[in-house]
Amino acid sequence: MIKIGFIGAGKVGTALATQLSGKGYPVVAVASRTRAAAEKLAGTMASCKAYDTAQSVADNAELVFITTPDDAIDKVAGQVKWNKGNSVVHCSGAGSLDILKPAEQAGAKIGAIHPLQSFANVRQAIENIPGSTFAIEGSGPIIDLLKEIATALNGKAIELGAGNKVLYHAAAVMACNYFVTLMKLATDIWQGFGVNSNDAIQALSPLVQGTVNNIINVGLPDCLTGPIARGDVGTINKHIQAFSEKMPEMQKIYCELGLKTIPIGTAKGTLNSEKAEELKKILEG
Repeated sequence: MIKIGFIGAGKVGTALATQLSGKGYPVVAVASRTRAAAEKLAGTMASCKAYDTAQSVADNAELVFITTPDDAIDKVAGQVKWNKGNSVVHCSGAGSLDILKPAEQAGAKIGAIHPLQSFANVRQAIENIPGSTFAIEGSGPIIDLLKEIATALNGKAIELGAGNKVLYHAAAVMACNYFVTLMKLATDIWQGFGVNSNDAIQALSPLVQGTVNNIINVGLPDCLTGPIARGDVGTINKHIQAFSEKMPEMQKIYCELGLKTIPIGTAKGTLNSEKAEELKKILEG
């Protein structure tokens, strides 16, 4: 089986190395910005050795994952002396294959694999990565290898072209990072009537989990519930009035989101065109 090495021992590198090792892949080499980080990861795998340099990983592994921060990937790719026996893969969400150009010019095969997952810390990264979708780029044998890896991690592989990578990542940011922002705004509103953030999260969590379940099991647009889906103009008016009086900084955000929700309600078929126009006028102010 192909010998694997990691340059970078952060959350993504640790999660991939740990899970691949657990699936029987020989992870033999790791280097990181600090020797301690490399030794910590290498110490969790029997066949793995920590090295001081990225070059040592390239010299001892056939498949090399560059799992450094995104802005360091091209630097690593340019500093290492690759050989034709290397396959070099990065895990950036937004970066395409061009950042590995120096490796390709040296004769190495290049690819990219990005786990579509949220990694809050190392433990969560290791637990969350199995079953994820993996966005992959490359050509020829390396694509087959990356698909094999995705399958080994109980995941699903999707192939992306270079022109699609940034939009793919932007969608991930909206679904994940900006969802956190929405939860922060919702808990801020609860603090406006005396409930602290932690208690608000606990109270809202079953609603959020139920919504996610509906999205998965019912699908768009039928999973949409609430006043816009019902065409409940009176309730939307009350919300806007309350924000105007007590939290004016929230009003614009609420109205913008409402406007984006109207087409979903219309597509569901529960919001007729007359109510949709009425809601649009209210939300546009």
